[in-house]
Amino acid sequence: MSGNQNYINHVALVLDASSSMAQLSRKVVEVADQQIAYLARRSKELDQETRVTVYVFADKVECVIYDKDVLRMPSLKQLYRVGGMTALLAATLKSQRELAQTAQLYGDHSFLTFVLTDGQENASHHCPDAPTRKPRELVRAVASMIETQEDNWTMAVLVPDQMGKREAMQCGFPKDNIAVWDATSTQGLEEAGQVIREATEKFMVGRSKGIRGSRAVFSAGGEAVNKETIKAAGLTPVNSSTYELIPVARDAAIREWVVECGHTYRTGGAFYQLSKSEKVQARKQIAVLEKKTDRVYTGPEARALLGLPDAEVRVKPDHNDDFTIFVQSTSVNRKLVPGTRLLLMV
Repeated sequence: MSGNQNYINHVALVLDASSSMAQLSRKVVEVADQQIAYLARRSKELDQETRVTVYVFADKVECVIYDKDVLRMPSLKQLYRVGGMTALLAATLKSQRELAQTAQLYGDHSFLTFVLTDGQENASHHCPDAPTRKPRELVRAVASMIETQEDNWTMAVLVPDQMGKREAMQCGFPKDNIAVWDATSTQGLEEAGQVIREATEKFMVGRSKGIRGSRAVFSAGGEAVNKETIKAAGLTPVNSSTYELIPVARDAAIREWVVECGHTYRTGGAFYQLSKSEKVQARKQIAVLEKKTDRVYTGPEARALLGLPDAEVRVKPDHNDDFTIFVQSTSVNRKLVPGTRLLLMV
């Protein structure tokens, strides 16, 4: 990308407006308007251009705002009306098909779509916007569309329960791009808005590091690390003479083990291997280890690489084949897990 090309984000909200959303309709408008205000603020701060598209769907799918500058967006108050069934698959297909016609000249363009539904698909086969009347073919059409999208397209969906999650996976949504929300209350919708905001933040911060799309938009870490993201984030490995990797052979506190292995313990100089889901504070450093080469990457870039916000966040254990994640220990008593390794900055 040449230096004078700007980042242009096309963010789409595809909102369920079926009858069952009636009790939440005011809250939907509020949450969507908050998301747009947040996008406007972050676009200015990160110097990225953001254009917003909004679809609402029930029996039919309607585009109410198309690719409009986020700084000039109206409230959705007049545009979101509920009533009808749930043409979820037709809405997913139509939104992506139409967005694909958006010009991508000059600039680094990226497309991020959030589909929000409170129920199961039940109307696409009657929907004038659907390419076929057969439910099975509709599922296949969505799966094949998601599979063949370019790397600068990200599709995420919020569903009301585990059944919705299974259906979304059958439709080809990457598992870390599916979130379950509580569709029975305004509080649940408020939390769904928070999840969308965090995912968008991760996406926009990733964009500023050259990352074009994500298959782990709702995941809190581990899974999103791969060779491409390391390259895109411009990470340079730590000089190998400045750290040591020490195997942990038994249950021990971190300082005790460092000393036993013949080293001096410095607070903040030892990183333990992440082995279970846990909360990581904003001030704690993260290090990423490439298993094949034992190269270590650290600093704020490593945190951004994992999509971690500058706030306390729950990080899942690392399920990535190529990389291991280490977290800085600020305590002397942190219990080490036998069979893991300790990263010591010397």
